[in-house]
Amino acid sequence: MSTDATQAVHAAATEAAQPPEPPTSGTGRRVRRRTPKRVLGTTALSAALVVTVGYVWLDATSGVHATGQADCTAVTATVTATPAGTADAGDQRDVCATLGALTDAWGRGDATAYGDQFTHDASYTTYVGTHYQGRRDIADAHRALFDGFVKGTRLADSFLSLRFYGPDTAVITSRGDTYDAAEPASDELTKTQTYTLVRENDGHWRIAAFHNTERQNVLERISFLWSPATRPEAEK
Repeated sequence: MSTDATQAVHAAATEAAQPPEPPTSGTGRRVRRRTPKRVLGTTALSAALVVTVGYVWLDATSGVHATGQADCTAVTATVTATPAGTADAGDQRDVCATLGALTDAWGRGDATAYGDQFTHDASYTTYVGTHYQGRRDIADAHRALFDGFVKGTRLADSFLSLRFYGPDTAVITSRGDTYDAAEPASDELTKTQTYTLVRENDGHWRIAAFHNTERQNVLERISFLWSPATRPEAEK
């Protein structure tokens, strides 16, 4: 064999014995880039799972102890005397009758009757912060609501407290909600409401102010965990 042929064979054998070089093709670069993406994706998925499980746990453990009573007249009223006098049991029945008429008007979708349960200059604040002023404003807004967002719904109430200040002023706090199928249980009601009622010159009790707040149960639960002293006495 000639010298040139011998050198060619030796070179081929040497090249075959070398280990393969790392891939430098586009496919190889994509493989290297996928690794951090996979890590980030797994981390994000794990974080989302932790947040979801945490939210479900907070929601499941955010129930209330003070759920109130469905019958307004069964609430033990607190009566405070003023120079004008003191309320009596008949006043409690009349105040509760006004709220009963309010509930009935809502169920019928009767905005005029609903507005009639308020004083001429009543204030009305919804849970989204919308503020209405006066009976006409309240009735007109609910006429639109009864034909739209809350059409066919009814009101549920569970009364937490009833306080009288003299013979002509009452403050009622309740849990409440709207529903269109089965009436929710008292611990399922999502809003807390305050009614201030006054006895007018015609002897009828009407609502002078109403304020509705949506209960943020998970945020409430977090605040109690973070600062236990913020928990109301009735929830301890």
